[in-house]
Amino acid sequence: MKTLTQAAFRLAFAAVAFATLTASAQRAEPLSAQAAFDKLKSLAGEWTGKAGDPGKEQNVTIIYRVTSGGHALAETMFPGTEHEMITMYHLDGDKLLLTHYCAVGNQPRMALTKKSTADTLDFDFVGGTNMKSRKDGHMHAVRIRFVDHDTVASEWLYFKDGKNGGSEKFTLKRKN
Repeated sequence: MKTLTQAAFRLAFAAVAFATLTASAQRAEPLSAQAAFDKLKSLAGEWTGKAGDPGKEQNVTIIYRVTSGGHALAETMFPGTEHEMITMYHLDGDKLLLTHYCAVGNQPRMALTKKSTADTLDFDFVGGTNMKSRKDGHMHAVRIRFVDHDTVASEWLYFKDGKNGGSEKFTLKRKN
């Protein structure tokens, strides 16, 4: 009986130790701004896919171009259309920022959040120009998810009157 109790104790101890190691492995170092920026730069090229909710999707093209000697990434959404928009990504010291030049006429800025991972980059609103207040309609957050080398999904969250005003989802495949 004593041997069985010792074996049960050892098994329980091993399970707790394994759970502790697994939990600490999951609490990895936060993603650095440089690593996130390098991941974004890997998008360079033309991407095509769908934007919108299922059943209401539209075809979309997005072009990513590394510029400014590798210090900025230009994202052109809907190139050549009346809704063309540009988002510029760049480092500011140890922060990764974006400025979205929106078709509604304002320029919200967002910063990479600490909840970002190597495969999912989250940006939240930190300010903007051409807005009277934070209640003006503006893009407020974006999540970019790297599904695989040739697939990326993003969701842009719009704020209006200081609250969630809906989102636009994109699923893209690398064209070249």
